[in-house]
Amino acid sequence: MYQFFIEDENAAEDFVTIEGSDVNHIKNVLRMKPGEKIRVCTRNGQNYFCSISDITESFVRADILEKEAESTELPCRIYLFQGLPKNDKMEWIIQKTVELGVYEVIPVAMKNCVVKLDDKKAKSKVTRWQAIAESAAKQSKRSYIPQVGMVMSLKEAFSYIEEQKFDLSMIPYELEKGMDGIKQVLGRLAPGQQIAVFIGPEGGFAPEEIEMVRDEMQLISLGRRILRTETAGIAALAILGYQLESQTDGRDE
Repeated sequence: MYQFFIEDENAAEDFVTIEGSDVNHIKNVLRMKPGEKIRVCTRNGQNYFCSISDITESFVRADILEKEAESTELPCRIYLFQGLPKNDKMEWIIQKTVELGVYEVIPVAMKNCVVKLDDKKAKSKVTRWQAIAESAAKQSKRSYIPQVGMVMSLKEAFSYIEEQKFDLSMIPYELEKGMDGIKQVLGRLAPGQQIAVFIGPEGGFAPEEIEMVRDEMQLISLGRRILRTETAGIAALAILGYQLESQTDGRDE
């Protein structure tokens, strides 16, 4: 079943209205017809199962069949602060972490980043990355489109989590030994938290970057093997997601 996102005001009591680029996609790419079933989510996370009733050049109307009570979102907001990788790896990272439930992805310029983006290039990249996040949210039946933030320096990112008072902040670090760190993090997880995960670029974190926050953030290991930058965030999200959904599984039954 295909999924589409709409603005909150486009959801009425008995029907929803889809506008924008999705109209062309429904009509000319998917070639859908009245009577076909779709899933529709508002920006505030309300989910509906609908049946298309009318397709025009400028909008698609669908009758609401059922309001879905269960959200597909994780019970915590996980922010991924990703060191800028080379080539198109960021697109892969965004796509896969959105599928795994990330709340926001924030690209971070670090000392060992090979990629350097000026303001113009950064804005263009973020626009592209946001489109990838929306596509991945539709594919994975998310109730929310994760945001891709503007590129920050590492110092700005550290200041941001301090100002926003994150509940947990962790850094998977290749020089960290043993699994005690990740065990401590998993033991402290609880629904409703705001969590920061920092991932270094291809060259990893510089020693002085780690020393900046050694006493403020939890250094963790993701295992004895060295993971690529495009793998580390995915591994961290998978571990956190499993723990969080295990805690809440069956509570509402």
